[in-house]
Amino acid sequence: MQTANEIFKAIEADPQNQEFTEQGVEPLYHINPNAEILIISQAPSRKAQESMVFWNDPSGDRLRDWMGITKDQFYHSGKIAVMPLDFYYPGKGKHGDLPPRKGFAEKWHEPLLQLMPKVKIKLLIGQYALKYYLGNRRQKNLTETVRHFEDYLPDYFPLVHPSPLNYGWQKRNPWFRDEVVAALRESIHEIIL
Repeated sequence: MQTANEIFKAIEADPQNQEFTEQGVEPLYHINPNAEILIISQAPSRKAQESMVFWNDPSGDRLRDWMGITKDQFYHSGKIAVMPLDFYYPGKGKHGDLPPRKGFAEKWHEPLLQLMPKVKIKLLIGQYALKYYLGNRRQKNLTETVRHFEDYLPDYFPLVHPSPLNYGWQKRNPWFRDEVVAALRESIHEIIL
């Protein structure tokens, strides 16, 4: 089994990431052998990549609110790991950030997961994470998959992305806050508090 440092260097040396490495951009993810909560989303935001601090943006603030934890708990509890489907900001598209690059998670997730044997729950955030990890176990769309979150417990907890672009979705689906966020907080608090 490769060490965390060996994997990091292999990611930087991967030809798929050459453009980023040449610009001095490092892959952004966070693993911890003691992590019990793993957050999987599409890719770092531009702001997170520039600051090299994961979930360092309004989406991160909203995610921490959903989880019912402080910024200090999020970054310093030692219980949370972050492993997006792509470790580099993919750029801007017509309707938000571009999707994660194909083949990236397939290459790097498994070696990193092996370094985190204590993970109890994986928060799958957004359509790309749901598709990658749940595959044909998903419901007919993201809304229904999130609504049926209990079907995927205890391994996975599907969530809509906390991006400001999804505020309208949250207003149209008040059950999300009442049922899903409440259950998420309970799950997180059992681990962190």
